[in-house]
Amino acid sequence: MVSVGCSGLTDNDASSVAPTTTGSPTTLAPPEGLSGSTVTTAAAPASGPPTSNTDARAQTGSGNAVTIAVAGDIHFESGLATLLGNSPTTMLDGVASVIEPADLTIVNLETSIGSGGDKQGKAFTFQAPPAALTALVDQGVDVMSMANNHGLDFGQPGLRQSLDAIATLKAPVIGIGANQDDAFRPFTTTINGQRIAVIAATSVLDGSLISSWTATDTQGGLASAKLEDRLLREVRAARSNADTVIVFLHWGTEKMTCPNVSQLDLAPKLAEAGADLIVGSHAHRVLGGGYLKNAYVHYGLGNFQFYAGGSGDGAETGVLTIEATGRRLDNPVWHPGRINGSDLPVLSTGPGAASASARWEAKRGCTSLTTTPGGT
Repeated sequence: MVSVGCSGLTDNDASSVAPTTTGSPTTLAPPEGLSGSTVTTAAAPASGPPTSNTDARAQTGSGNAVTIAVAGDIHFESGLATLLGNSPTTMLDGVASVIEPADLTIVNLETSIGSGGDKQGKAFTFQAPPAALTALVDQGVDVMSMANNHGLDFGQPGLRQSLDAIATLKAPVIGIGANQDDAFRPFTTTINGQRIAVIAATSVLDGSLISSWTATDTQGGLASAKLEDRLLREVRAARSNADTVIVFLHWGTEKMTCPNVSQLDLAPKLAEAGADLIVGSHAHRVLGGGYLKNAYVHYGLGNFQFYAGGSGDGAETGVLTIEATGRRLDNPVWHPGRINGSDLPVLSTGPGAASASARWEAKRGCTSLTTTPGGT
């Protein structure tokens, strides 16, 4: 488990900021209120060739496996806000048996951070205090993507509050920034001798908010996957420095359990650019996962810590774990769960877990993904 990293937008969710240093890595000690080990982070160059296959590290890196856990949408609305105030370090207890053993845990933080600001004209707006960042890190979350359709729910004033909180706490947030370079800057770390890079971006943005939420050279905002060339360039740059490249996206169509055309188009491009693990959320439903040649793709991680009423398809959740040894990805496991009446994720057990796993396996049928690496 890594507890501190660097920090880093959508038609619908959003954000993250990394240290602005370049060149030599910067060592960050855990700030007060954020527990965990020291993490070495560094900004990736804006461009660069993919690692050559003749490089001794090109396929397996240091040769040591890293267990990665990824999960879906988290916010702190309604009763979750009360729980954050009363028992912030127990909210993910229902999934701790999977998250705690993992070397790296990544989630989607689907909320603005701060209080007040310019509330956007949307059906749903989410905002949480900076304590939410501390609570997630204290529970074993290592990387949070704010590149989603709620990251700027309180406009540019809310963005400034979010970025201030991220900087003050040195929180491991990606996908959001004071400009486009900051928003796309990956979280980077070395675990078990393996160099890992995580990039976040959103394909989901309300049409009327795309221009005001997308990070540019002169405007803070979210890393937008609609800027496909930029996203692919960042993946290629990360490939030149990392043993394992992870792309975490906000993508898909709400309430749909099969990937949409945009997802099916983007995933192969990311893999070709050098992404090894491609995951994401937004649909508020669990979608299928599997291998795309040698990359691993999970099209929809579902809700995670999110109001879902404790029943129905929206309450279906889970955690994907996978072992990365450089570019080799082994032992993918979907750990199914349900969101309970308190809007918290709890892993399923017994017959319930078996039936949920079978439903998840069936969802691969509309993805063209495979159960083993290779293929065409």
